Amino acid sequence: MASIGATSGSTTTAASRRADVELRVPADRAYASVLRTTTAGLAARLDFPIDDIEDLRIAVGEACAMVLEETERDTDLVCSFYQQPGELTVSVTGTVDGGIEPDYDSFGWQVLTTLATSADAAATDTDFTITLSMTSSVASHQEPGR
Repeated sequence: MASIGATSGSTTTAASRRADVELRVPADRAYASVLRTTTAGLAARLDFPIDDIEDLRIAVGEACAMVLEETERDTDLVCSFYQQPGELTVSVTGTVDGGIEPDYDSFGWQVLTTLATSADAAATDTDFTITLSMTSSVASHQEPGR
């Protein structure tokens, strides 16, 4: 599990490269489960422990809910996954009409930043993106060279 009070940080390294996996699903709450399940599968491939996998599933669910709340009808959610040994970064993007201001005081944001190692929200006139990263609790406790 990530430390309580995980900091919100920039994940620009992931955003500047091509996603390892990218899914486009209808912007409908029913498809959030597809993104949560994909997240769990990718985290398992990276040997994340079960507790971290469940934290990631919840965090991605919160990110989807926050993006869907602002996303226009009849558009898509695009979810990009960036994998590194011991780390998974997930970006959820939806199409919006006009600029929005992310609500950093919302309960959903508090849950997200508690579960993830880092989280960031970005909005333009056409897109709203929430990006979160989690470092495996096992990877962060391993000694160098092991």
